Amino acid sequence: KLFFTDYGNAAKVERCDMDGMNRTWIVDSKIEQPTALALDLINKYVYWLDIYLESVEVVDYQGRRRQTITKGRQIRHLCGLAVFENYLYTINSDNLSILRINRYNGTDVQALARLDNAKEIRVYQKRTQAAVRSHACEVDPYGMPGGCSHICLLSSSYKARTCRCRTGFILGSDGRSCK
Repeated sequence: KLFFTDYGNAAKVERCDMDGMNRTWIVDSKIEQPTALALDLINKYVYWLDIYLESVEVVDYQGRRRQTITKGRQIRHLCGLAVFENYLYTINSDNLSILRINRYNGTDVQALARLDNAKEIRVYQKRTQAAVRSHACEVDPYGMPGGCSHICLLSSSYKARTCRCRTGFILGSDGRSCK
């Protein structure tokens, strides 16, 4: 799945398949300007910053069990969001510090370090990496991912895929080759 935020005409947090199909709103009320998003891949939670409502919130992948982690004026200065173990990590753009926030109670906030010009933060850890299993976009015997001549996107499951073409090409009637 792909998770993303939108704060155009109607602000929301959404998810869809990797090929863009099955687009679903998971948060579409009491949300104004969601600017950063982080996933807890193990427990299947979505965290986001809303700088207009000055809040950090969380829901499960279906948009249920919504909770506010923390609120306050300091939120409007945050950018980027990552989750690891018991904490959320973010950047305070006002003083360029990395902040650590307890994701269960929101009260334990600690500045960890200062950076010169950061706008995003990521945590890389082996436990958060999904185990690789056989999937529909694996390279075939001819070297083409999922049998697609250009781009292979996983669809509704790891067993399904959609072929797409690079700009300037159109997908052939076979659904795999680009012309």
